[in-house]
Amino acid sequence: MKFFKIILFLASIYFVQSETEQVCESGKYPPDPTTSFVPTYVVNLDLPPSQRWLELSRKYEKPLRTLVTYIKQFVLEFSPKLQKLIDLIDNKLGLVADSLPQPYGEEIKGIANATNIELGELVLYNIFYEVFTLCTSIVGEDSSGKMYHARNLDFGLFLGWDIKNDTWVISELLRPLIMNINYTKGGELKYKTVTFFGFVGLITGVKPNAFSVSVNERFNSNGGYIGLFEWFLDINRNQAWTTLVARDCFENDDMDFNHVVKTLANTPLIAPVYYIIGGPEKQQGAVVTRDRGKAVDVWQLGTNNTWFIAETNYDHWKKPLIIDDRITPCNRCMDKLGKENMSFEGLFNVLSSKPVLNKLTVYSALIEPKSGRLETYIQFCPTPCDPF
Repeated sequence: MKFFKIILFLASIYFVQSETEQVCESGKYPPDPTTSFVPTYVVNLDLPPSQRWLELSRKYEKPLRTLVTYIKQFVLEFSPKLQKLIDLIDNKLGLVADSLPQPYGEEIKGIANATNIELGELVLYNIFYEVFTLCTSIVGEDSSGKMYHARNLDFGLFLGWDIKNDTWVISELLRPLIMNINYTKGGELKYKTVTFFGFVGLITGVKPNAFSVSVNERFNSNGGYIGLFEWFLDINRNQAWTTLVARDCFENDDMDFNHVVKTLANTPLIAPVYYIIGGPEKQQGAVVTRDRGKAVDVWQLGTNNTWFIAETNYDHWKKPLIIDDRITPCNRCMDKLGKENMSFEGLFNVLSSKPVLNKLTVYSALIEPKSGRLETYIQFCPTPCDPF
């Protein structure tokens, strides 16, 4: 019955989108700080991995537990028989933490110990971001050649709709967990990320005067679930987790824009993905379209005289799914903005234009790769608004 309802829901989306007026917004920046503020914290890389998140664990244990509890309840709504699956996650999935590349497994175990949340549940929480995010990312330059990188993070599709509040439940539960993290070593800033507490990979980040990265899911038949099973069953662990290899790049002081593009284009991965990469110099922008084994395409800024490139969750040379066309409005609003008006303000207005902004959108991030400036804002999409 639930599956049938989902099909009906999807079938109605096309008609909802066709009736929603698509407007390139203006005057949205800066947003109201009372609803959009994202806190910034420091994670000290000099500490042992198991201790790096202790202080934040005490502060964010309650909202993280609320999210994990909801996911379990949602699973059981489909069938009480799935309790066996939850028991398996609690009792067995935690063992996967020991197989993860270090220091990430130890960081997850440290959070589990500090919050008293089952280790298997936190491993699953981290896995979700490997295979289940919808996003919009943009990288481009202004008329002087100054580089910018921006993204909307959309998450929570099909994980429960709150009819009363007209929104996705998971999206609502994630917003209190959004934070900026400044990673330091030896008292010096190494890099910045935007994350959800409890997640140790990297989906949005910048290393000042070096590069920036955002990660978007890519739909593919040879998808992340196959890679996950290969990892869990120890069939193939000579492949990288998409968000952990991204963070590896930031941990490596020898990495620059070109090295990051090559690394993220060539490293075998658990899941197909898009890596959107920015650099501090003119025309340093790229979208790396990944299969699990290798890059399918590397789309460079400047190709065909482009001053920006944008990516959602579909190959840029193909048409997007008819019920999920965010890229056409995004490109239209960027063209209307123009190279001469490229700025945090202009980008935020584009990211706030429906359906680039939709009910799944939980935050917008604005980045200057050269200076390392990073601004993050919690986002809400008022009704009427596309579900995704």
